[in-house]
Amino acid sequence: MKVVIEFYRTRAQDSAHAVVGRETVEVNDLDGAIEMARALASALDMPQQPDAVSIVDSEGRVLLSSAFDSFQCLDEGSTP
Repeated sequence: MKVVIEFYRTRAQDSAHAVVGRETVEVNDLDGAIEMARALASALDMPQQPDAVSIVDSEGRVLLSSAFDSFQCLDEGSTP
């Protein structure tokens, strides 16, 4: 499935989002998308350190939206 992975900064005053990285990738499932997002988080040259990530499918459905520190701590089979 094709997904869009976005890394963004969130402004505390009004929760506005600024996208600092975006990639469209082909993955097998949500677990593959999460694995790809983790790999991209360290590989992409982003202008700022992201504090959140979202994964959206090709139809615009949000599959995952998470604070970056929670996202980095997710292990398979565990909850944040």
